[in-house]
Amino acid sequence: MTAFHEEIDVDRSPEDVWAYVIDPSHLPEWQLSAVSVEQLDEGPLHPGSRVKVTRRVGSREMPMTMECTECEPPHSWSLRGIDGPVRGHFHGAVEPLDDGRRTRVTMDLDFEAHGIGKVLLPLLVRPQVRKELPHNERLLRNRLEHTAGGPQD
Repeated sequence: MTAFHEEIDVDRSPEDVWAYVIDPSHLPEWQLSAVSVEQLDEGPLHPGSRVKVTRRVGSREMPMTMECTECEPPHSWSLRGIDGPVRGHFHGAVEPLDDGRRTRVTMDLDFEAHGIGKVLLPLLVRPQVRKELPHNERLLRNRLEHTAGGPQD
């Protein structure tokens, strides 16, 4: 069982949704805590590729490296944190609805704590994530459904 499980349905094709959510550069557009993203490998996200995400946690900015552990286009992808005191484990899935006219995005997120992270996780990280997730879902849905010409704009 994961700590956080979210599903949203969007009025957008699975191909458009996949193209947007699989591109790490879009994270700061729809995740409130994501300050910046740097892809550390060339080309599209693939198993073994790494992404450095700087997130605002409380009043601090914390860089963390995520490694792609699964990428099954256009259906699912997984990332895991490989450094820092709090390491996320994320799994996302894209499922067509209504003969491909709409899409369900499923997101599962859990964490493991190391060192000071054992204090930060229950006191700061989990409460922040719980508060942020509904906003992130709205931002993602709005970005996908209301961007003129498609999510790549």
